Amino acid sequence: MNRARRKRIDEVIGKLQDLQGEIEDITSEEEEYRDNMPENLVNSEKYETAETACGSLDSAYSAVGEAVDMLEESKG
Repeated sequence: MNRARRKRIDEVIGKLQDLQGEIEDITSEEEEYRDNMPENLVNSEKYETAETACGSLDSAYSAVGEAVDMLEESKG
């Protein structure tokens, strides 16, 4: 791989890492929202929706991390 493509990959990695940070922030906010729900809402649809969102955000965070790892590997 030539230097120009490596540089482009590094730029993409930087963008993905920025996105991963944003996903982490959103996940923290959603977890805080879920964890601060009143007791009477713990088994509600609202709570389940927040729980699902937290799981999906965690998965997205991991997927972006895996993409970064694969891009790093592609550089050789």
